[in-house]
Amino acid sequence: TLGTQTDYRDGEAQTDPYSPEYVVPNGSIPELLTLATLTWGRELPAGLAEVEMIERAREKRAWEATLPAMDSASHIAKRRKMMDDMERKEWAFREQEIEKLQEVRLEVLKKLLQRRVENQNEVDAKRLADHWHSHQKAKEEKIKKIQRDCVLMLRKLIAKRKNVMGKLERRDIIKEYTDFASQAYAPLSRIGYFPDNHSERYVVKSFYLETFAGLCQLEASLPDSVTQVEIKAPTPKYTTTKTGFIKRAARLEVELAQVHQALLEKKNKIKEPKKPLRLLVKVEKPVPRPPTPILEKPSIEEEETELAVIYLQKLLRGRAVQNMMFEGKEKHLELIQELRSTHALQEDRQLLLKAEEQMTLALRQQYNLEMHKLSSVEKHLASGEGRVLANMFDFLSKELVRLQEERRVHAFVMLAERQRRMREAEESGRRQIEERRRKEEDEIFKQAREGDCTIDSYLEDVILTSMENTAEEQARAEIQRMAVEINDIAYEMESRRSRLQSEEIVAELVYSFLIPEAEKMSMREKVRQSQRKHIYAAHQIIHGDTE
Repeated sequence: TLGTQTDYRDGEAQTDPYSPEYVVPNGSIPELLTLATLTWGRELPAGLAEVEMIERAREKRAWEATLPAMDSASHIAKRRKMMDDMERKEWAFREQEIEKLQEVRLEVLKKLLQRRVENQNEVDAKRLADHWHSHQKAKEEKIKKIQRDCVLMLRKLIAKRKNVMGKLERRDIIKEYTDFASQAYAPLSRIGYFPDNHSERYVVKSFYLETFAGLCQLEASLPDSVTQVEIKAPTPKYTTTKTGFIKRAARLEVELAQVHQALLEKKNKIKEPKKPLRLLVKVEKPVPRPPTPILEKPSIEEEETELAVIYLQKLLRGRAVQNMMFEGKEKHLELIQELRSTHALQEDRQLLLKAEEQMTLALRQQYNLEMHKLSSVEKHLASGEGRVLANMFDFLSKELVRLQEERRVHAFVMLAERQRRMREAEESGRRQIEERRRKEEDEIFKQAREGDCTIDSYLEDVILTSMENTAEEQARAEIQRMAVEINDIAYEMESRRSRLQSEEIVAELVYSFLIPEAEKMSMREKVRQSQRKHIYAAHQIIHGDTE
């Protein structure tokens, strides 16, 4: 009577479907009970494979119903032939299932291998691109460095070309201080002067700029015109429209007014006559410049010594620079050759470059051809190895499956043989008991009719009974020994197989052996009940006569 609203669906809250209790009436075998091993989550809800399994079980039950009884040799031979045919069909079906499973696994393996090859190709391509970018970056850096060195060397050569003769020039202080681009005003850092050092000495420190009180005092000392600016809109010189444009007529009027004013000024301008000089004008002489300082001329010997020392220094520095240039040339010989190749203008050099280029291309083509041959050979070898390995692994996997199936079939055969022997032993035991009982009843009835029982017959009966008991005990001991051996083999096979296979075997055993045996037992009970009244009447007659 109440309704609730939940956050989940019924399918999410439900665990397993409800299965009510059931009762099977006597004498009926419902087909639904053959699916008792299927549960929710395990082969339920049923799919195509489960439907095929159910159809095969139906066909097998129908085939079992058509098997002939084992009451004659012909029927037994026919039954054996039908069972062999069915076993071959089951083996063929099992081989088809194994082949389908292997095909599915092979497809999955192919997809995984293809995906791995694609991922490896992507990684190789990315690694190659990174390697190429790193080499390109190193090449660009080397080219930039060579260009910077080239510019530096050109500057040095230009500076040396200014003084080719090697004359000694003394410092001209006046020229340096008159040129604002000289070392006196703008020294270079490569000479050893760094203008950024001790720059804090030039920082302006003031009370009015660094403190709030100083700023307030500075603002109070300024006039109002500085802090409060008044801006007056300029009056237009020309008459404008509402939109802000100057009319053409107003512009013409202004231009005409300006021209008119200029003409009037030119017309009314009067040339003033030159006034005669009343007094002589004194020409002031400029202040004489101080005498230029004259340096003492050094002696010729000192000058020659200084020039010799300077020349020796130049030689040493030139040799050091030459050695450095030679080392740099040896280190960067490939780059120099590349630059020479780009700046080669002579015909002979161009021909040599073309010949070298053709030789390089031929060598590269030959190398590529050899690498292609090697790669093709390796590819063929790899394909052959892969084919051989695939065939070997396929053969090994099939052999493994075949051995497992042979062991399973052998276990099934041993289990069926054990069941057959147990049933034969039980049947022989029951047959012997029935025969003995029948003989006893016949003998009792015969003796009751004849009325005499001799000692020989009694001894014969005792001997026969002891022989039968001994044979029965030996048969039971032999059956128990074989049952123990078969049990060990069956337990070993049961430990290896899965739960689903065990349940399938149990279901086949139930429908192959237990149900027919139960029917036989019920029939025997009915026969025994129908014969019991006759046996009871015979017993009463025999016991009455003997008493």
